[in-house]
Amino acid sequence: MNTTLNFSKKVQAILSLVIFIGMGLLSLKAQTYTNGNKDLENAAVRAAFQNTKKIRAGLLDVGYAEVGPENGKPVILLHGWPYDIHSFEQSSVILAEKGYRVLVPYLRGYGTTTFVSPDIKRNGQQSAVALDIIAFMDALKIDKAIIGGFDWGARTADIMAALWPERCSGLVAVSGYLIGSPKANEKPLPPNAELLWWYQYYFSTERGYKGYKANTTAFNKLIWKTASPKWTFDDTTYERSAQAFNNPDHVDIVIHNYRWRLGLAKGEKQYDALEARLAKSPSITVPTVTLEGDANGAAFPAPESYASRFTGKYAHHTLTGGIGHNLPQEAPKAFAEAIIEVDSMSSSQ
Repeated sequence: MNTTLNFSKKVQAILSLVIFIGMGLLSLKAQTYTNGNKDLENAAVRAAFQNTKKIRAGLLDVGYAEVGPENGKPVILLHGWPYDIHSFEQSSVILAEKGYRVLVPYLRGYGTTTFVSPDIKRNGQQSAVALDIIAFMDALKIDKAIIGGFDWGARTADIMAALWPERCSGLVAVSGYLIGSPKANEKPLPPNAELLWWYQYYFSTERGYKGYKANTTAFNKLIWKTASPKWTFDDTTYERSAQAFNNPDHVDIVIHNYRWRLGLAKGEKQYDALEARLAKSPSITVPTVTLEGDANGAAFPAPESYASRFTGKYAHHTLTGGIGHNLPQEAPKAFAEAIIEVDSMSSSQ
């Protein structure tokens, strides 16, 4: 009897210790974003980016990473081609620590984002991508957010701020104003500028379609190198992002996007009215910070050429030190600071 009683007490003591430790871990997790515990914070963000959530939003089941407190001010960060959500991983650590709720969705054709039906056209035109993010906000019941991005993501953020300013409390756009149209793209550029768009013309051919499909990973790694010539990323960093290109719709979305820009592929009629508005290069009235790197190897407009498009509170920063096209990943602290800066602009209105 005494032996049984002692054994029972030992079991109870062990269970109490396990519960105590478990409650302590839960408490630490809850304090991750409020007490500035960097180890826990980094681990939480890594886990969020490796194990994305998913939500039905319009035409898509959107895969996305979410970090930071649920009651924090929403920040939506949008990647470009050929990149993925990991461009924002380190910026998200900084923003989460500051109390922001950071959401980083895969665009259509990337990562864990998939179409809800095989019958939906694999359309890469700019207004369709922007509507995806509006639907994403609706699905999460987010009325308004700070929107930030680069490359395709900056264009998408620009469009959202131009067409739906009531949904954007602030904008951070790398390379500034990127809204365009097939009509505007009919105008030839100087030879040096055309050279930077070599892949756009390659994608216009059937050879380019087949070549990109057969060599997606190698092709995109070349773009990383040429667009950010001074960024010494390692193979692990690239391969982590390259997994996003295994999406079954990736090649079709990319090819359609670039062909549509040159007027070589049709869009869809339901987007015609939006594209007509965008073709007029609408002004952006929401508070905005634009960024550029001093070693951007991709084509980009000069900051002075687009400053007048931003008619609200506005600031521009050109980052030095060899920062290339993938600015959020190459300079995560500066990108996070731009988000915080634009937030202060909107708060002071």
